Amino acid sequence: MDLPRYHRLTAPYYRLEGQRCAACDAVQFPPRTSCGACRGADLKPYRFSGRGTVYSFAEVSQPPRGFVGPYVVALVELEEGVRVTAQLTDISAEEVEIGLPVEMVTRRLQEKGPHGYLVYGYKFRPCLERSAARRAS
Repeated sequence: MDLPRYHRLTAPYYRLEGQRCAACDAVQFPPRTSCGACRGADLKPYRFSGRGTVYSFAEVSQPPRGFVGPYVVALVELEEGVRVTAQLTDISAEEVEIGLPVEMVTRRLQEKGPHGYLVYGYKFRPCLERSAARRAS
């Protein structure tokens, strides 16, 4: 099996994808075998909007092996009500604040293995509309 090809074909690596329960209509992330709200098993794939706000954040100054630091990790509350942990990008640690509107982007996470294939996934950046409004004022 071609490992990099496998990762490119796996939806959650590139899209913020969770599940919606057919019984109670709850959404959840990450995907699980049963609904966290009602324990139902009829779960359908659900693609989140990718928009939300920073609920909490921290700066990682000594990153684990395979990552380049320092970087900011945030708990992002999505518009759908689910909270997701992810790195923030395109912003310095000094500019991050609770309540900051953010949007999901696909970016490089790390380099893996002896062949150095790149692992991509989701990160969050400040919403472009907000950034443009700040520059205009």
